[in-house]
Amino acid sequence: MPIFVNQQRVKTFNFPGGECQVQIAASEIGDKTEVIAGLNSSDDILSLLLSVDAVRRIRPHTQLTLTIPYFPYARQDRICNPGEALSLKVMADLINSLHCQQVIVVDPHSDVTPALLNHCQTITLAQLITGSLLASKIQQEQWALIAPDAGAEKKIRDVAKQLSTDSHAVEFHCARKVRNTVTGQIVSTEFHDNVQGKKLIIIDDICDGGQTFIELAKVLQSQGAEEIYLYVSHGIFSQGLSVLKPYFKSVYCYHTMLSPEQIEPEFLTVLGKSLELFTQWNQGG
Repeated sequence: MPIFVNQQRVKTFNFPGGECQVQIAASEIGDKTEVIAGLNSSDDILSLLLSVDAVRRIRPHTQLTLTIPYFPYARQDRICNPGEALSLKVMADLINSLHCQQVIVVDPHSDVTPALLNHCQTITLAQLITGSLLASKIQQEQWALIAPDAGAEKKIRDVAKQLSTDSHAVEFHCARKVRNTVTGQIVSTEFHDNVQGKKLIIIDDICDGGQTFIELAKVLQSQGAEEIYLYVSHGIFSQGLSVLKPYFKSVYCYHTMLSPEQIEPEFLTVLGKSLELFTQWNQGG
């Protein structure tokens, strides 16, 4: 994923030995610097660190705002088993070492991320959905919102509250899942509410391989749901979109890490309107 400094994409390359290097135009750096960082790999993270260093060598006292649409390692926000690293804390320490005046994170996985970051501002899940075309679909077609687990319940309950009107309260339900913390496998998925004949949308922050949503969709289908949709803020889709097609009528995301040729517009709708450089890059712009 690219790094942008004041709307200009940073030039990056790797030496034969594998080390990263960056190049930034000195003329682009002023008293204020805006950086947008798509961080999807270790090289991306290192490119960000090098880019900020290069910026500060050009203009040491520039006021730096850093936007990170997807904050890496945010899912590892606690120690589940002895011998594990608290990966989110390691990543947050790296970002804090950049001494940015502001760090903007889009729909962080949990409250732990902004708690560990200095000068952090979050763009919430509710802000993303209520400011998108998906909001009117949920309201007009009376979709019920489904949280896939207790970790997502608070955020999605807030979405339901903000989308509700005096004449219609948006319906909300929460599923329960049990995961093996050693293997990462989902042991069971439970859902006990009545969804017979209803249109449902599962909402969460991240879709990686999609197994959480597939297992939940199977349960919802067995209980008579009419149609099932999926929204995630961060569409990694590491197993592609084909694994989701048997279970979902369509999928929505704020942004995706799929390459332009992997996006199937008839099935996947990318909603992102802000962070335009990042979104355009992902869509081949």
